[in-house]
Amino acid sequence: MTTVTTAEAPARNRPRRPLTPHGLTWTLLRVHRSALWFWVMYVAVIAAALLWLYGPGAHAAMDELVRSRCRDGVIPELDCDSPGPAGARWDAIVVLAGSMIALAPVLIATWAGGSLIGRALEDGTARLAWTQSVSPTRWLAAQLAVPAVLITAGMLPLTLLHRMMWAAHPELRPGSGYWFDSRIFDANGIVATVDSLFGLAFGVLVGMVARRSMTGLGVSLGATGFGLEEFQSVVPYLWPAETRKVTVDFSGSLGMPAGEGSYTATGARLPDVLCGGRASCVARHHVVGEYRDYHPAAHFWPLQLMETGILLTLAALAALTAFALLRRRTGASV
Repeated sequence: MTTVTTAEAPARNRPRRPLTPHGLTWTLLRVHRSALWFWVMYVAVIAAALLWLYGPGAHAAMDELVRSRCRDGVIPELDCDSPGPAGARWDAIVVLAGSMIALAPVLIATWAGGSLIGRALEDGTARLAWTQSVSPTRWLAAQLAVPAVLITAGMLPLTLLHRMMWAAHPELRPGSGYWFDSRIFDANGIVATVDSLFGLAFGVLVGMVARRSMTGLGVSLGATGFGLEEFQSVVPYLWPAETRKVTVDFSGSLGMPAGEGSYTATGARLPDVLCGGRASCVARHHVVGEYRDYHPAAHFWPLQLMETGILLTLAALAALTAFALLRRRTGASV
């Protein structure tokens, strides 16, 4: 009995590891507490806007739509082609919320390149940490991991709220865009979160290369904004599209456009020819109809997953390149 008591005593007296953030994580949160509070407020504002769109804003817009009799197919005094004040306000907040979600990756990349990495290397904060029992590899891993957790914790709930809002009010959508509009497409799936993680990884890489806060900020801002915007033009080609042919002009929207043009009696495609019913054009090119390549709503998740895979791969490459650059400069083991 004495032996057991003696053996158990050190275990009982051993200090417990605190559950609160500590060490490198705590230091990182303290140094960048302004950015942390900005992120919390940014997510809170978007979440509040989405909840308003789901509840009070949508109810007011629907009541206005019912009073105008636009839902009944009856020609009302209010022009159904344009929403009333409540509907216009709902549309504007939808656009604003989607734009703020789309802007998050650019803001994150700018912060990562300028403040998180660029400034730490410029003012010697990083090198000071490396002399304090924190290896360069562990330091860089923390710079990526801690923000990544906070970014994911903020973006995923916003995606769920946006999907909930978008699915609840289909009758209010036409004025606010289609499912394939970039800001709607990204915010309704996991791409918004992946874009933000890519922005973090790319900003970290830019900061490692630049080693200056202002240079890292500027390059991250311009390159991330331009790159993500241009990438939208590639999305329709990440998954096989469907095709519809008509002998007259198309009317309305079939889905996400992936290409259009005319075709001849032999079935040959003329991608750059759209005659629009002009007889001279039809005769000159031997056109018998028009075609349109498009993605229906059923292609939403295949396109989302393809884009997610590409962006995660690019983010991983950016992170690995940053580690390789760190190893080259410091001799640290990665």
